[in-house]
Amino acid sequence: MADRKPIESWLTDMDGVLIHEGIPIPGADAFVKKLRESGKPFLVLTNNSIYTPRDLHARLNRMGLQVPIENIWTSALATAQFLDDQRPGGSAYVIGEAGLTTALHDIGYILTDHEPDYVVLGETRTYSFEAMTKAVRLINDGARFICTNPDETGPSAEGPLPATGAVAALITKATGKQPYFAGKPNPLMMRTGLNAIGAHSETSAMIGDRMDTDVLAGMEAGMQTFLVLTGLTRPEQVENFPYRPSKIVDSIADLVERI
Repeated sequence: MADRKPIESWLTDMDGVLIHEGIPIPGADAFVKKLRESGKPFLVLTNNSIYTPRDLHARLNRMGLQVPIENIWTSALATAQFLDDQRPGGSAYVIGEAGLTTALHDIGYILTDHEPDYVVLGETRTYSFEAMTKAVRLINDGARFICTNPDETGPSAEGPLPATGAVAALITKATGKQPYFAGKPNPLMMRTGLNAIGAHSETSAMIGDRMDTDVLAGMEAGMQTFLVLTGLTRPEQVENFPYRPSKIVDSIADLVERI
């Protein structure tokens, strides 16, 4: 097999790689600092569609991680890019927070519950039964069903919370319609992100803490993949998957010298 080309751009997941429950993971600050000093293109990714890049920039900044707004890529942005490519200037009924509604406003979408082109489901801490009922009826009336990400649960201080994937399953059960998921593990999120920074998959790497989203999406997008053990996937679980990361490391600190 031919040797891989040197890594010229980096994509990294946020939760479980750079931060954990609101606290930076040791080595994250050094990794981000080295990336910025190197001048290499990079993106910090998250499947969470609640926050705008500006929100996430401020949140990371408070933790001592200096990530510019333009270097943050969310499933909401990937979803908006997908919709803009598919049906420019369209309309959508949205269940979600500012991260998603802002991304759709920015591409010129009209947010409406009157004969929308799409029902777009994203992350929110307050899923409304009324909103889900409206989504079911609109999909039954012909709206196309789009979801920002397939994650079935999300983290909280009290324990796991139902997330987009779980609510999508409810809507699918009620309508018989499967959604199109724009976020990880869909390599679309990686490819749109690479395009946003002018990078090529052949010389890019993806760092993540999950085999089923980060590593899978990076691999399918043609990138080198690094699994860190500071998040959800444990070393003994790797063999349960029919694919492997390019390399397994203990944490982001082990990759600082690779930049």
